[in-house]
Amino acid sequence: MSSTFLAVGNCGLYLEQGDITRSETDAVVNAANSGLRGGGGVDGAIHRAGGPEIMAECRQIIRQIGFLPPGQAVRTGGGRLPAQHVIHTVGPVWQGGHASEAEQLASCYRTSLDIARTWQCRSVAFPSISTGVYGYPLAQAAPVALRAVTADLRRQQAPDKVIFFLFDDRSYSAYAQALEQLAAETDT
Repeated sequence: MSSTFLAVGNCGLYLEQGDITRSETDAVVNAANSGLRGGGGVDGAIHRAGGPEIMAECRQIIRQIGFLPPGQAVRTGGGRLPAQHVIHTVGPVWQGGHASEAEQLASCYRTSLDIARTWQCRSVAFPSISTGVYGYPLAQAAPVALRAVTADLRRQQAPDKVIFFLFDDRSYSAYAQALEQLAAETDT
């Protein structure tokens, strides 16, 4: 398993190749759809591993709010996951980069971290949001994600640990390259 680390103030940002459903962080972030219905990819994996309790809470949330717009997030319990909380966020569908996708994607990470702080989570695991069926190119999504998270951590100094769980070599490589670039920019 590959792993990379960057210190951000008092916080640690990690990249790991692996399965987010096995994360022992306080919260895992789910790349959800706007109806919180479960689905494929990370979303399906989290619902399968977490069990029906997560879907029951999602249905209750959708009855109250109707749908979750891109860039926003909500929280449920973790069900059978090792994590106590699941933060569901809806990433943007890639439309060529001219429909505020970067702003919506950055908002996914910031609002998820806001919820994690509200629930006093000291550690959070993120997937690569919107880079699956929503089609956001990895090489463009990784820098947006990492910049949003590092800027937020510098400002808030919490949670203590943020891990990006990247499922395959291609995703891990894209994030590692973006993190290396970000670290180089920060050093200069």
